[in-house]
Amino acid sequence: MEGRHVRHTRSIPGRSASPTARALVALELIQARPGITADELGLALGVTGRAARRYVAILREAELPIESVSGPYGGYRVGRGLRLPPLMFTAAEAAGLVMATLEGHPGAADPADVVGGALGKILRSLPDRVAVALPEPTRPATPYEHLDRLLAACSSARLVQVSYGLGDHASEMVLEPWAVVLRHSRWYLLCWSRSRSARRVLRVDRVLDVVSLPETFTPPADLDALRTIEESFSQGWPLTIEVLVDAPPSWVSRWVPRSLALLEPVGEDRTRMVATTEDPDWYARQLAAIPVSFTVVEGPELRAALAALAARLAGSAGPAGA
Repeated sequence: MEGRHVRHTRSIPGRSASPTARALVALELIQARPGITADELGLALGVTGRAARRYVAILREAELPIESVSGPYGGYRVGRGLRLPPLMFTAAEAAGLVMATLEGHPGAADPADVVGGALGKILRSLPDRVAVALPEPTRPATPYEHLDRLLAACSSARLVQVSYGLGDHASEMVLEPWAVVLRHSRWYLLCWSRSRSARRVLRVDRVLDVVSLPETFTPPADLDALRTIEESFSQGWPLTIEVLVDAPPSWVSRWVPRSLALLEPVGEDRTRMVATTEDPDWYARQLAAIPVSFTVVEGPELRAALAALAARLAGSAGPAGA
């Protein structure tokens, strides 16, 4: 989506537009709304349902796998195996994407950042009268010069040899790269280390070198990469924590993110939180936000931090009867 020549709107072509142009818009509508009927497609295109069927026929003549399902819940959908052209955004979609990213990613204002570079391309494609103010970068961009090679290795399921670490403490590993995830403004590589015979979560900005190897591998079936990486954030720290919460896991998960603890059911109405931390004072503040009672089963450092927090809050309330 580089430059102003790139199409960034999804307006419906006028009556003078060619059937092919309308067929391409129909393809985008079918992709965005699987199960759309011919009448619904015609309404979105500003034509009759019969005309919409002709546009679907044009797509099929171009050997695009447009499937139709009969019945009350049927309609058109894009079949498997279709590789669509580069994405197209409306001006509102592009501006909304930019603003949402700026709010959630500190490096988005820096063109040297991966996300910032992508946003710059979107901004250059917006109409001249659509203005989005970019804040000044708050910190240096994190280097991700090896991100493209890791993404390519994940896509091709090919082994890589990486040099990983900081300064003189780098180590060499042979990895099965499963997925790359952006979380908390950092890129992470979820992988299986053949050198360590263990699953690893690596920070991409600490990857010093990547060499693609000829051997391929089979990734795990039904891999939830984001969940796996988030759960890893609560493990591996020096202080072990176990907390019993007086609520079922379905409720506790609303207050406790996966990155804070693993949740296990205890009977029907309680939940065990299992985690590790290096900062019991910080963890005590996170627990204080849970709106139900809980008990620390393991973690003397956490108990002390909670007692200190409770004393400070009680002191802040002032003398009784004031």
